[in-house]
Amino acid sequence: MINWGGLRALYIKEVRRFFKVQLQTVWGPAFSAFLLLLVFSIAFGRSGKLVMGVPFAVFAAPGLIAMSMMQNAFANASFSLLVGKMQGTIVDYLMPPLSSGELLSALVGAAVTRAVLICFALMIIVNVWPGHILPVVPWAALYFGLMGACMLAFLGVLTSIWAEKFDHNATVTNFVVQPLSLLSGTFYSIEGLHGAFRAFSHLNPFFYVISGFRYGFLGIADSNIAVGAIVLLGVNAALGILCYGLIRSGWKLKN
Repeated sequence: MINWGGLRALYIKEVRRFFKVQLQTVWGPAFSAFLLLLVFSIAFGRSGKLVMGVPFAVFAAPGLIAMSMMQNAFANASFSLLVGKMQGTIVDYLMPPLSSGELLSALVGAAVTRAVLICFALMIIVNVWPGHILPVVPWAALYFGLMGACMLAFLGVLTSIWAEKFDHNATVTNFVVQPLSLLSGTFYSIEGLHGAFRAFSHLNPFFYVISGFRYGFLGIADSNIAVGAIVLLGVNAALGILCYGLIRSGWKLKN
């Protein structure tokens, strides 16, 4: 049976942890993403160039929202267990009567909640400028947004299990999360890429999140939506099973 009370308590604790500093964890990242959109729009969009038939700012905004959701889901999920190990409070996560699945669900759920809040914050901002960016295919925006957030939340949990200090966390952020985010087609269409670069984009799961989420808002995509949906479902299932197995075994958590 599921310990709903314990699951809810841990989820609320994790949400309250980041929400107490919402200017840093929600509004700050949303504003930074907007500034990035503004800078790229000034640099590349002044000539009125269209990307896939829409202005550059409109094209980039949904991808930037999805990228911010994923990066902050990772940041949230990679924090709790790592800090617990470093401060010696990991027992607060392991001793309560929660199963491995319940512990994982609470951590991932809180990370996804932060990602959703950032999505709403950015939607408020981008509807001021460049304006009128709302889902035209709501199911696609919802599915790919949640799949992307869950994928990075699972990766964050894996990182927090493996990492022994903040340098390890920063290594994954700087050499895995950020490169895959920036090379996911957020600010460009892969239709203009050739050879190895285009092949790499199709191997990057971040690309399917960005493309699918953009399809949800603009109705255009540079990937097969059905293929992207299946790929992300498989990646999330694999990461979820791996996280569950590591938490259940206690690897680097109970030693």
